[in-house]
Amino acid sequence: MAAIVRRQRQRRRVCWALVAVLLADLLALSDTLAVMSVDLGSESMKVAIVKPGVPMEIVLNKESRRKTPVIVTLKENERFFGDSAASMAIKNPKATLRYFQHLLGKQADNPHVALYQARFPEHELTFDPQRQTVHFQISPQLQFSPEEVLGMILNYSRSLAEDFAEQPIKDAVITVPVFFNQAERRAVLHAARMAGLKVLQLINDNTATALSYGVFRRKDINTTAQNIMFYDMGSGSTVCTIVTYQTVKTKEAGMQPQLQIRGVGFDRTLGGLEMELRLREHLAGLFNEQRKGQRGKDVRENPRAMAKLLREANRLKTVLSANADHMAQIEGLMDDVDFKAKVTRVEFEELCADLFERVPGPVQQALQSAEMSLDEIEQVILVGGATRVPKVQEVLLKAVGKEELGKNINADEAAAMGAVYQAAVLSKAFKVKPFVVRDAVVYPILVEFTREVEEEPGVHSLKHNKRVLFSRMGPYPQRKVITFNRYSHDFNFHINYGDLGFLGPEDLRVFGSQNLTTVKLKGVGDSFKKYTDYESKGIKAHFNLDESGVLSLDRVESVFETLVEDSPEEESTLTKLGNTISSLFGGGTTPDAKENGTDTVQEEEESPAEGSKDEPGEQVELKEEAEAPVKDASQPPPPEPKGDAAPEGEKATEKENGDKSEAQKPSEKAEAAGPEGIPPAPEGEKKQKPAKKQRMVEEIRVELVVLDLPDLPEDKLARSVQKLQDLTLRDLEKQEREKAANSLEAFIFETQDKMYQPEYKEVSTEEQREEISGKLSATSTWLEDEGFGATTAMLKEKLAELRKLCQGLFFRVEERKKWPERLSALDNLLNHSSMFLKGARLIPEMDQIFTEVEMTTLEKVINETWAWKNATLAEQAKLPATEKPVLLSKDIEAKMMALDREVQYLLNKAKFTKPRPRPKDKNETRAEPPLNASASDQEEKVIPPAGQTEDAEPISEPEKVETGELGQPWLAESEQREQSTGQKRPLKNDEL
Repeated sequence: MAAIVRRQRQRRRVCWALVAVLLADLLALSDTLAVMSVDLGSESMKVAIVKPGVPMEIVLNKESRRKTPVIVTLKENERFFGDSAASMAIKNPKATLRYFQHLLGKQADNPHVALYQARFPEHELTFDPQRQTVHFQISPQLQFSPEEVLGMILNYSRSLAEDFAEQPIKDAVITVPVFFNQAERRAVLHAARMAGLKVLQLINDNTATALSYGVFRRKDINTTAQNIMFYDMGSGSTVCTIVTYQTVKTKEAGMQPQLQIRGVGFDRTLGGLEMELRLREHLAGLFNEQRKGQRGKDVRENPRAMAKLLREANRLKTVLSANADHMAQIEGLMDDVDFKAKVTRVEFEELCADLFERVPGPVQQALQSAEMSLDEIEQVILVGGATRVPKVQEVLLKAVGKEELGKNINADEAAAMGAVYQAAVLSKAFKVKPFVVRDAVVYPILVEFTREVEEEPGVHSLKHNKRVLFSRMGPYPQRKVITFNRYSHDFNFHINYGDLGFLGPEDLRVFGSQNLTTVKLKGVGDSFKKYTDYESKGIKAHFNLDESGVLSLDRVESVFETLVEDSPEEESTLTKLGNTISSLFGGGTTPDAKENGTDTVQEEEESPAEGSKDEPGEQVELKEEAEAPVKDASQPPPPEPKGDAAPEGEKATEKENGDKSEAQKPSEKAEAAGPEGIPPAPEGEKKQKPAKKQRMVEEIRVELVVLDLPDLPEDKLARSVQKLQDLTLRDLEKQEREKAANSLEAFIFETQDKMYQPEYKEVSTEEQREEISGKLSATSTWLEDEGFGATTAMLKEKLAELRKLCQGLFFRVEERKKWPERLSALDNLLNHSSMFLKGARLIPEMDQIFTEVEMTTLEKVINETWAWKNATLAEQAKLPATEKPVLLSKDIEAKMMALDREVQYLLNKAKFTKPRPRPKDKNETRAEPPLNASASDQEEKVIPPAGQTEDAEPISEPEKVETGELGQPWLAESEQREQSTGQKRPLKNDEL
């Protein structure tokens, strides 16, 4: 009995634990009902949200615009974002930061740092002595890293999204350029963490654009592959992407549309910004020529003048895209001298001739990486603001050889819409139609290690090995496992980028370090000493390239295996608990699951790394943990690796997705033998059970040495988070103070104006108005003299004093404004109630549904209301207008509610009361039943015996019950007769 009670308690605990988990999931789901996406461009950003009832909507900023400039102005006591910061760029260019994304993940020796200083010389850049990264030195007290500035922008974008969605938002999908490497992607994640955002995914902007294009054209996608080229020229860079759309068969949802990134080409510095800088330089030269004889300073030495010229160059580029020439003019460019010059489109094209020659470059890169030709491309679609330049379209059209360029996509908002669709997919709060996305690895990643080999007896040498972990244009996200079989002691291996030959020399310098991480393993030798009786299955390193394209080393394990006899063992407490949980959900323990239950770690499924291209002389030996979607039969299989066989020391295999791990093979053979997993054996002969493999896994300690860009230390990251939070709180306090000051100032002006209005003069005396006006004037003087240093509490206190002083005056005016409407409504209600009462009393007594008490109560309420109204009006007429009124609007409403309640009660009673039945006339002839009356209706009519009327009293039953023929003493004789004959007697009217 005690054991049963213990089991019941255990099950109750498990049930409560499951309920707690479900409640936690529901609470977490309620907090993430809305998600957002941020399309971070070099010049501007677009924010989109998804929430219940608002599917995929672009957020409007405070100026009601759909895109917001990525600009922030940092001053000692305030910050400005977006359009406000753009206007501040003219006044304070040193404190206004723009295009800072180009410095993310860059060290001091990167060419982009020098390029940024040349473009914007007004900014003072300093360097971190530990990480060698860039910092903006605004003032001796203000210093910010590019990650912190980006964190401010992300926090501002979240505030815009929350104001638009009217609810808090934490989850976001952020777009990044496809050419961002590991260091740059980690920098964006650090910035999002500083902003307090939970990043669901860093999605490549070209992938987001392709997803938006496919989602809105889902019906046009079929099993036939469609190759679309997207040419995206933005403000800072250009990216060309080849995407294949087709439907594929998935395990979860059957045939679904899929996009696969086939080829990518890019130019990091080709964009609209470089064109604007060329125009700015041209305009500066023209202005200097105009002032050549005045011995003026060079306009390039004036940051404010250069900021004005850059803004004019941006406008000029846009206008010249639709006009052959335009007049550039700036009022008071420098030293109060106006500037005016005519610029033609031909001059603009000559200035940017070398830029236009670079337009076909990304197209050729994309075709080479996709191993395709232009004939296989069905359509070329333009994306990005800089593609609106006519010369860009002309050169691109000639390069691709098509009849026309596709412009059937929103060039500015496509990436934001695709990213927010992906955010809805990744969120738990929304259910969307599946759309398979297979992104591609741009920079290959490999593992390098050195091992000792014995070429001749007694002669040892070191051999350097390379294994491609994630190949170029291979799909991700995915997990990979690499096994080292020839190591029994601690060793190191390196994670580096693979062949980057597709990048030019300048791009390689901008790319930075090609070495990612050095991995130092500790405890390998100890694991071999611990399991001396086991066979080693190698050192397994588990890698993960997640949805954001960020590489991580999940764990490193030393795996051992041995054969053990399959003897029945007593189940452990954890096993019993697991079986209890399974039984609660109706699940059972299969033979396979029971057999694998003793394994410490279950072997991952092996599947080929699709699209992998191995280096000559080396064969990849990897396990891929991720399951790719089932390919359609029309797709060609991935090319097999070529080269010599891999050394025996690093043994690995590549198998199809359907293959099972070695630990599951014995169970499969057992299932093939018979339905119960036991092979049929002849009588008298018993077969011994095969030995079972037992695996033991020992966790290996890992020490990582980051080589490309050291991660931000946790203490510095925490300080950055706190710094941004303090700035946000300061901004909120500043907004609250400004709101209080504006409210106080507005109240003063409005009240001073009201003092001269007739309705206010009517209800106030001259002394009262003078007192209020004097207090208002004194507060206005205080606000002008000392208001700048006043706190929010002081401003609110001043406002409360003024409102208290004017409360009586405003109350009298408001009451007099409400009297006509309220009294008219009361008169109408009294008239209608009186008419209703009069009509109720005229109802005949036979049909009356109201009692005398009810009608008397209504009459009393009507009379009392009339009396109260007349008395209150008479009393109010005696009072002067400057006194507090006795006729109050709230009292009128109370009287109306009381009267309306009584009337509604009677109306509801009349609505639901059934009419009384009228007495029947005895001389009235009975109507014949209709011809179509049913048999049951006719059977209900009882014909009385002869000599007896229908109104005759029924014959009373005898009090004593006698035993009938059927021997049942509890039945009357007539009822027993009915049971014996099977016929029922007709019922009388009073028995119905």
